[in-house]
Amino acid sequence: KVQSKNLQEHQLQSKLKNYDVLVHLIGIGRETPKSTFKEINVNLTKNVIKTCKNTGIKKIIYISGLGVSKNSTSSYFASKYKAEREIINSGLDYTIFRASYIIGKTDHLTKSLSKQMKKGTIIIPGSGKYRLQPIFVEDVAKIILETILEKKFSNKILDLAGPRKISFEDFVKLFSKNMKVKFKKINLEDAYDNGIYSSESLDILIGDYTSDVKHLQKLTNVKLTSVEKFLQTSSLS
Repeated sequence: KVQSKNLQEHQLQSKLKNYDVLVHLIGIGRETPKSTFKEINVNLTKNVIKTCKNTGIKKIIYISGLGVSKNSTSSYFASKYKAEREIINSGLDYTIFRASYIIGKTDHLTKSLSKQMKKGTIIIPGSGKYRLQPIFVEDVAKIILETILEKKFSNKILDLAGPRKISFEDFVKLFSKNMKVKFKKINLEDAYDNGIYSSESLDILIGDYTSDVKHLQKLTNVKLTSVEKFLQTSSLS
């Protein structure tokens, strides 16, 4: 296990020599006084690039966010877009995945819903009709491995999402299937105030960010797992 605060230490770089690919998973979706989007999402990515060049790593695989674009007004999305541009302009081989919610047992959305479920009530901000397109964490792992091995993924930006677009209301009901849970809809103003989700996280949740995954499905040999199956497989529903 290698730990580092800024990816610049000589000791870290020596341990990363003789590798061909770096998978960049580091990022934050919620700012704190000590951890800003600029510091973590942008500047750390610059350090990742320097580390790759100093150690001879030739390719970066980067997990960005579904909805990121040059026209993003969200400070989170804007920081991810800047990170993407740093990677694209680095001269290194790259694959950038703009990921929807990656669902497993320990992701932020799963932990939030599980915590609410234990209290007996899941909060649905607003109408709950906005959609998400979650993808199973095991599918993501397989696709990343495929990306490491296959040149067809080189220098591409790909949306990384599951096969089904589902409303948040339907998702939480499926998530809590067979559990004694109540659902409480609250208006968005109250949702921003109650602290269950950060303002950035709530912006993303209600943003209705979905994708046509046909391009991804043409490239990958991984069969995307249905939301029903991966919730059942992970014992989340």
